[in-house]
Amino acid sequence: MVTPLSRRSVLLGAGAAGLLSACSSAAATDPDVVAAFGTQQAGIARPSPPQRHVDLSVWDVPGDVRLAPLLAALGRRAAALCAGGDSALADLPAARLTVTVGLGPRLVPPGLPGSQDLPVFPGDQADDAHRGGDLLLQVCADEQLTAALAVTELTAGTGLAPRWRRTGFRGPSASDGSARNVLGFADGIVLPKGDAELAANVWLDGPPAVRGGTIAVVRAMRLDTAAFHALPVSRQEQVIGRRKATAEPLSGPDLDLGAKTPDGEYLIPADAHVRRAHPLTVGAGVMLRRSYNADDGLLFISFQKELRTFVATQHRMSEGDALLKFATTTASATFLILPGFSPEVPLGQALLG
Repeated sequence: MVTPLSRRSVLLGAGAAGLLSACSSAAATDPDVVAAFGTQQAGIARPSPPQRHVDLSVWDVPGDVRLAPLLAALGRRAAALCAGGDSALADLPAARLTVTVGLGPRLVPPGLPGSQDLPVFPGDQADDAHRGGDLLLQVCADEQLTAALAVTELTAGTGLAPRWRRTGFRGPSASDGSARNVLGFADGIVLPKGDAELAANVWLDGPPAVRGGTIAVVRAMRLDTAAFHALPVSRQEQVIGRRKATAEPLSGPDLDLGAKTPDGEYLIPADAHVRRAHPLTVGAGVMLRRSYNADDGLLFISFQKELRTFVATQHRMSEGDALLKFATTTASATFLILPGFSPEVPLGQALLG
């Protein structure tokens, strides 16, 4: 059984819905607060631009922990923390704190989106302890300590067993939502934009149990930044397919994968990351990516309506993406991100009843 801490009892009692409704209203007036409630969970398409820090952790759910009460409690705690002013955050600002919760394939009923696991891709070096997992907590904030304290508060007394955890940071976001990574290049430029593209590529619209959710892929990658930066900038640009200083495609102001030199050579090389990972060459949908820099490389997070969007992209990259010579995946998992919730409809109720 999940044993809530006594100081949280006010959130677990009959007055919880009223308190959390009041908490959510703060988001309407405080730019530092992102509402936890909605059709979709926060931390995916909102806020925009994404926060500067992420604390991503993967947990196992022991057999004696009841899943429905666990998820409901996580939702209540998350809503209170994100509203700001909670003593667990040690008087730190809410800093656009969001908590996004997902379930691993073992806990998703067969046949539903999210019940399929990721394959092992060529070059992966994730051991068993760093593959898969039962529960994802993606905690984002503009203040690193706010995110870290939130993770502690969310998981204390739950009975969850830690599996792996990574933290990451982003540089300032450009107007298109991209930010520079530790290689010095803008990351995450091809993104779904607007409600229509999000509906087409990100949000699940099938069975009511998952409607409003999405499929997340999380991958921790070790980057050989020393070897990459030792290359001449012109060669770095060929590996990525963009100008380092401006993020402009090598084809010119607009991305044109068919553009060639007068000699018939592609302006964007055949093995450039931009070409290998582009939805047009993969033949799959557009992923919503929220990648973060990490101490040893990159923490890649993507959200997509179908797992095959990521799988097809990764297989295409494995066939000859020049960037993969500098990247080694050390942790990998996929999760069903649960639909949004409200004070009246607890987190996970649509799936678990």
